[in-house]
Amino acid sequence: MSQRRAIFLDRDGVINVNRSDYVKSWDEFIFLPRTFEALRRIAPSDFVIVVTTNQAAIARGLTTEATVRDIHARMIAAVQTAEGRIDAVYFCAHHPDEKCACRKPEPGMFHFAADDFDLDLTQSFVVGDAWSDISAAQTIGAQPILVLTGRGQEQHAQMLKENRTGFCVVDDLLSAVEWIAQQEKILL
Repeated sequence: MSQRRAIFLDRDGVINVNRSDYVKSWDEFIFLPRTFEALRRIAPSDFVIVVTTNQAAIARGLTTEATVRDIHARMIAAVQTAEGRIDAVYFCAHHPDEKCACRKPEPGMFHFAADDFDLDLTQSFVVGDAWSDISAAQTIGAQPILVLTGRGQEQHAQMLKENRTGFCVVDDLLSAVEWIAQQEKILL
């Protein structure tokens, strides 16, 4: 049996509004425009849809792991109600100073997903709004896609200054899904 492929999505800034003070509760979680449409359109595909998200608010004591899990359960339920799909969520609860193997740009969360779903990371896509997402994608050999929502515009400007290349740039998650569909020659 051949390995499956995934579309990895960052959470804050890709699916929902990225707050500078962190999303600490479901009340603070606000879906970005066109997110439901994007996840509805990609739902019938053979891709495994995986969210990979750094959640340092836990290590900082601003929220709990139980609350983050509740946010993710509600996020998945809302997406399903809108006829979309998210197959799994992986999150890193560590502080950036801990230098763990799972906090993006490190590839740990992607490897966990690859093991759980028998994924070929080199045939997968990573959609994010920050260099940490793009760098992680490049590390695992996936196709990186930068969205200009969340921190995307600011991060893109910085990447241009630093001559960082090798990634696609699109407006938002729906544009990323449309770009993937075009590359894969699939109708959504």
